[in-house]
Amino acid sequence: MIIAIDGPAASGKGTLARRLAERYGLHHLDTGLTYRAVAAAMLAAGVDLDDRERACEFARRVDLSHLDRTVLSDHGIGEAASRIAVMGPVRAILVDRQKAFAQKPPGAVLDGRDIGTVVCPHAPVKFFVIADRHVRAQRRYEEIRGKGGTADFASVLADIERRDARDSARASSPLTKADDAHLLDTSDLDIEAALSIAVEIVESVLNA
Repeated sequence: MIIAIDGPAASGKGTLARRLAERYGLHHLDTGLTYRAVAAAMLAAGVDLDDRERACEFARRVDLSHLDRTVLSDHGIGEAASRIAVMGPVRAILVDRQKAFAQKPPGAVLDGRDIGTVVCPHAPVKFFVIADRHVRAQRRYEEIRGKGGTADFASVLADIERRDARDSARASSPLTKADDAHLLDTSDLDIEAALSIAVEIVESVLNA
């Protein structure tokens, strides 16, 4: 059982993925954290972020089963990860490892930008989760403030727009909706409502 979830930043795909994995007893992997883990390891080792050979080395070694979201959500790590994520050889290594993760019994829920199109193109259930960019910026803004951080809404919105443009325009595995993915707009939905819709779709696939 593999559930593939794609979508832009702050669309709600990560929370939905975790809740679905919980509900069905599946493994969960936030593939974005795999790039952040590589970046964090390189920063900790004092390695030049433009060193592709070392980036590939870290990509082969990072433990996908122990990705600390709290540590890896740091803004600086995110910026470093954006430089790592555009490296074709690094993406190839991590995609292969993400594919292997998806095959772990009894199955997995993976979320990211290219799950339904590249990592798990044959997943029986795919979602493409979206939300209005202002709604996503507000969510991210509240998340930062909730953790005691300081944030300016305009800056958060600009960052969301930059990430959208980068994710959609990159040459390697751009953010694209798979033809057979179910579109889920969470602009006006809380997580419980989004989960209810997603479960209904998953159940229809299982029953079929």
